[in-house]
Order: sequence, then C-alpha cells, then structure tokens
Amino acid sequence: MNDSIFMRLRHAFGEPMVERDREGRPRVVPDSTEGVAELCSLAHSNGWRVRVEGQASWMPADAPADVALATTGLSRIVQVAPADLVATVEAGAALAAIQRELHAVGAWLALDPPGRPDRTLGSIVATGTAGPLRHGLGPVRDHILGGTIVTGDGRVIRAGGSVVKNVAGYDLTKLQVGGFGAFGVITQLHLRLRALPALRATLVARGERDLLTHQARMLMEKQLAASALELFSPALAAESEWVLALELTGTVEAVESEVTRALESAETPWARLAPETADALWHATARGALAGPVSFRLGVFPDGQDEMIDLLEDHLDTGLVSAGPGQGMLRWSGDGPVDAIREVRRLAAEREIPLTLERAPWPLRSALGHFGAYREGVGRLVSKLRSTFDPDPTFAVALEGPRDE
Repeated sequence: MNDSIFMRLRHAFGEPMVERDREGRPRVVPDSTEGVAELCSLAHSNGWRVRVEGQASWMPADAPADVALATTGLSRIVQVAPADLVATVEAGAALAAIQRELHAVGAWLALDPPGRPDRTLGSIVATGTAGPLRHGLGPVRDHILGGTIVTGDGRVIRAGGSVVKNVAGYDLTKLQVGGFGAFGVITQLHLRLRALPALRATLVARGERDLLTHQARMLMEKQLAASALELFSPALAAESEWVLALELTGTVEAVESEVTRALESAETPWARLAPETADALWHATARGALAGPVSFRLGVFPDGQDEMIDLLEDHLDTGLVSAGPGQGMLRWSGDGPVDAIREVRRLAAEREIPLTLERAPWPLRSALGHFGAYREGVGRLVSKLRSTFDPDPTFAVALEGPRDE
C-alpha cells in the first residue's frame, strides 16, 4: 500500500518533494500553498489519511496515517513592514528565525510559547500554546491578522487581513488557533507585530506558593503594567521554592517606574535579574515543558488556581507547573496514566474549567482527545465545524475523546 501511494506521489509531485519517513511512510514536503492543496485534494479523493507535521519539536509525529505532510518546505518570511508593524510568514518558519529577522528591523512578535526555539509558527498557532507574555500582550489569536488555510478536501481559504485596519467580522483564521490541525493546514499567516522594547526587566520572588499567589493578586489590584506574570513550580524553575516571575517591557522610563511600584508593595521581596539571567530563566522554563511526554492546559479563573494546583497534586503531581495568576491559564507537564488525566479533566469540567491536551503520544491523544466537551453542546459544534473544513475526514487528528467519556 505504501509503495503504491509513494509512486503515485512521486509521479504527482516529483522526486525532490517526496521522501520516506522512518517507518517507510511517504512524506510530501510541498513548497507552496498550491502544493499543499494538491496533496489534500489527492488524499481526499483516494481516502488517504494525512498527518501534518512540522519540526516535531513539540507534538510527536506519530499519528497513524497513509501520508505525512511536512510544512518544513514552507519556511519563508514573505514580507515584513516594520512601519506598519505587520509581517507575512509561512507556517513552517521557526519562531527563532522569525524573531531574528524582526529584531533586525526593530520589531518583534510577542509570543513565547513552551518548547524549543525552533518550533514552527504553524505548530504554535495550531496548538494555541501561549507562554507568560499572554498576561500583558495577549494570547496567540491576538497576534494573528489573517492567513491562508487548506481544507481537508483541498480548498484554499484566505481569511482575515494582512493589515490591522482591514480586519473585520468573523475571521476564519482564528478558528485554526488551538484547532490542532483538525480544520485545515495553515500555510501562511499575517502577523501583528510590536516595536522592540527599549528595556525588558525581570523581577522574581521566591517562597511558599500561597504567599506568591497573594502577591500576584496584589499586583493585579495595583494594575501594574506587566508583560508577564508567571508562577513556576520549584522543579520547573530549577529552584528549591516556588518562583513568581514578573516581566516589564517598554521605554526605559516606563519600565523603571513600574519596577519601583512593584518593589514598594512587595510582601515577599523581589530580586531583579541581570538580562542574561532573566533570559536563561524564561528560556529554561519554556523548555521545561518538554521534560515530560504530556502537557495540558487548564483555563481556570485566577481565584481558582490554588484549588486546581492542589487537585493536580492529588491526582498527578506538581513537578512541572506554570500558572498565570493574572490571566488564569495553568499548564501541567509530566507523565501520568490516561485514567488520572481523564479524572482531572472530569473534575475540572465539574467546575466548568476546560482542559486542553497540548502534547502527548498518540495512544494518549487518541484516548483523551485534545479537548473534551466541558459544556453540553460543545462536542456537537466541534463535529459540525470539522465536517465543514475536513469532510470524511482526511487529517489524522484526535480532536475529541471517546463519546462515552
């Protein structure tokens, strides 16, 4: 079967664009949106299952499929307009490469997702994995103006806009954020940028979790203009105690003013990190999410975070935990049995808290699904959306768990 598909793909796309993966499966590496559309159309008409993969630095490339579609051939930074603070980038471009080019013209993309710096833009958007900067600079969807998506049957959809003022109405690109590739293959994105800040300052406080969460709430009451406010477990921060990290960005005057306000009101003392030490902390905690094979996030209100961390400790552990005390998102990474994670999801759903499985081996993804319906009717809505964008379906994605869950 693989040999037959392989030869047909070689005939359709040419030898340089078709290879075999480690399991002998055909892998197509298109270098254009049209190439992706052609592959999806061909797969849909022949009933082939397609697995979309990037660098495999976040999600394992292990979903069972007939064909792998690699986005690594779509890695161009198409256009950067620093004066307008917008850019157009292909989905296979690595975040580190994007940031280097933007920094050279005084701009940056305010995303700091968990994982390695070589994560592709498509991976970040498809999984919706935002890092600590979501506190002050917004989640992944806030940085997406529009883009190009290829559906499971090969249709090309260009949605949203390429400049800020053109964005109006419901943007289908936003559906792709956190859709895990179930609603199409992202090939190109129009991004909202920010001016590179003149100064970035990081303060950290160490101590008992309850004291640090209280300090975070006090900061929120003072409406401190923080870009990031994140609580790290001792193991994730490589410290002996819990760590609360605060990042301030902007002009020198504005940042120093907010640093002074933070220091004046601290019950647990803040320590200001040198720039190199601060970079090491943020990078280490981002990569720390990879220390276990599973990562999931909980969308919990700030006042419910302590309860949810206690719940994780009861059913899993609190080894690799990061939490945004201001915005409410909580991320757990580690290793645990399916039943324990399913029980955490059930208990979270009782509290109307969604649990999204961000990363896991295929057996666990297929058993749990990336997200379960925590409210009545959510599952039916997702199924209808998926049938619209990926009829049959073509893409190998475990979006939902079993119906009897």
